[in-house]
Parts: sequence; C-alpha cells; structure tokens
Amino acid sequence: MALGVHRTGYVVLGAYVELLASNEALAIIPPPRLNDACGGPWGARDDGPPLPASFDGDRSVCVERLGMMLSPTHDSCLTSGGWLADMLRNRSSHLRAILQALLVTFLWSTSWVLIKIGLQDLPPLTFAGLRYILAFLCLLPLLLRSVSRGGLSRLARGRWLELVLLGLMFYAVTQGASFLALAYLPAMMVSLLWNLTTVAVALVGIWALAEPLTILQWAGVVLNLGGVLVYFYPVAAMRAEAVGLLAVLLGVLANAGSSILGRRINRRGDIDPLSVTAVSMGIGAVVLLTTGLAAQGLPPLSARHWMIIAWLAVVNTAFAFTLWNRTLRTLTAVESSIINGTMLGQIAVLAWLFLGEHLTSQRVLGLLLAGVGTLMVNLRWRKRGS
Repeated sequence: MALGVHRTGYVVLGAYVELLASNEALAIIPPPRLNDACGGPWGARDDGPPLPASFDGDRSVCVERLGMMLSPTHDSCLTSGGWLADMLRNRSSHLRAILQALLVTFLWSTSWVLIKIGLQDLPPLTFAGLRYILAFLCLLPLLLRSVSRGGLSRLARGRWLELVLLGLMFYAVTQGASFLALAYLPAMMVSLLWNLTTVAVALVGIWALAEPLTILQWAGVVLNLGGVLVYFYPVAAMRAEAVGLLAVLLGVLANAGSSILGRRINRRGDIDPLSVTAVSMGIGAVVLLTTGLAAQGLPPLSARHWMIIAWLAVVNTAFAFTLWNRTLRTLTAVESSIINGTMLGQIAVLAWLFLGEHLTSQRVLGLLLAGVGTLMVNLRWRKRGS
C-alpha cells in the first residue's frame, strides 16, 4: 500500500469527511464508492439526491463508512491507483500550473521595469541583442540535444527559411522595436499600445488564416480601441516622442506577423516548440546584436548592467518561456489567455510603484477597457486555434 501519495493532504481529509453530509460533497464521490458505503445503487439525478434512492438508514452510517474509506489506511482510496489519490493529484497539478503561469506573467511584467532602468545607460538595440543572445546560449544545450535526436536535420529548406523569417520578425524587429519604444515612451503607454497586437492578429487572420471574426471578437476590437482612446484622451495633450510611437507601430505589426507565422509553423507539428524557440531566437539575437553594435556601439558595462541583462536573459526569458510552455500541457487555452491578460494590469502597477508613472482614474479605466477587449478577441482566437 502506497501511503506516500499526498500525505500532506491527510489533515484536510478530516474536514472533508465532515462535509459529506451535504449534497455537494456526496455529489463529488464516485458512484461505486457511494454504493459500497451506503448499501445500495446510487441513482444519479440532476438535482443530486441527498442519499441513494434505496437507502433508508441513518445518514450518519453512510458518512461514517465514507469516512473510513477516506482514511489514510484505506488502500482503495490513497494508493497510487485510488480514485481519491487521482482526484487530489489532478487538482494539485492544475493549481500548480496556474500558480506557475501567474509567476511567468509576473516575471514578464517585471521585464518592462528592468528594461526601463537599463535604458538609462544602455542603447536599446544593443541592450536587446545582449539579452537575447545570452538567453539563446542558455537554451543552446537543450537545442543540441534535440539536434542529436535528428529532429532538425530532417527539415526541408522551406522550413528553415520559415524559422529564419520568424527569428527576424519576432526577435530582431519586434523585440528591437519594443526596447526602442521603451527608450522614448512610458512603460505603461507602450504596454497598452502593445496590446493592439491581438487586434491586429485577429484582423489579419481574416485574410491570412481564413478565420472571420465573430460578433464577440468585433465587440472586443471596438472595446479595445475605445480603451486606448479613453487612456489618451484628450489626444492633443499627448506629447510622446514620434520615434517611440513609430517603434510601437512597427513592433505591433511585426509581432502580429510573427504570431501568425508561428501558428503556421507549430500547426504542422514537424518541429518541436523548443527548437522553434531556440533556433528563431538565435537567428534574431545575432541580427539584433550586430545591428545594435554597428549603429549604437557597446558602452562600458557595470556589474549592475550585467545583473539586469543576466536576469532578463536567464530568468525572464529562458526560464520563463520554458515554464510557460510546461503550463500549457495542463491549462486550457482559455485559462492561459486569462492569465496572460493580467500582464496589462501588472505592468501598470509595477510602473507606478517603481518608475513613478502616473496612474489616474481615467488611465485605469482605459487600461481596464483595453484589457477586457483584448481578452474578448484573444479567447475566441485562441479557442479556434487551440
């Protein structure tokens, strides 16, 4: 008998048994277990009968027997193949995946703050190139292991061209544009405008992916754009640098294009996600760093600079992307979309706390409307493409 399965949950089982007298508690017990405990067939009904139809004894007898079955010494309950062990294990793994996904979104949100701090001394393109080249080096051992299994060696030339294009679009252009935009604009503003990527993907997907928008998606597009207008109203009062706004526009378009291209690559299933991420990241990082060094040079890097670059590369990129992909094995597309949508609010709060950016009631309303609109578009899009 395996008593090691969820041993830490034994304390909870006592309270769990006490709740068995309620209809809700009896409803989640598998019918075969109720048959054993209550001495009769459990007639499953929509209204959830308080006791089996054939049971006419004392309810406490049923509760007592179920309590014995839930005890740590009952083999059928807590062994590795027991129903309660499976139930607790599934709930535990699902909760763990949710917490891991929230951790990833928090790490990604802190990246905006760390980038803004680093941009006080570092040129944006060189900074971005250093981050992603170091992140690629962290993923390189895993990539070489995939290559040794022959996954990439069998790819056709057209697949390699797609990976090159994905690296140029998503890393060289998209990430370079995001760093450049953050050099000129507040993090809160860039984060809001960057959410237009979901709207752009949905609109472009009408033509590129033959996926017409639903009524819910169109409503989300309108709500998202309305949130942006509320945030910036009155438009005449906005004094953002033109270079930053152009960088955001370029980044949103490149991000939308790379999202569609990435969907096409992953939809075929002939390349594992790790190889797609590592190869495209390596190609894009080399181009980004080369461009940055040629155009902006490499200033002297202090220990503080290296700490920021290393944290962004190792923790917020290599570790976070790996952990996020792991959570996708457990979470549904809807759950992942909702959790990912919390980044807009997280970035706003972090920028207010650590960067001194103003967070007025009007801006909060604009962020909320844009976030809900993005969620409406993204949920339908992700559900259809899941």
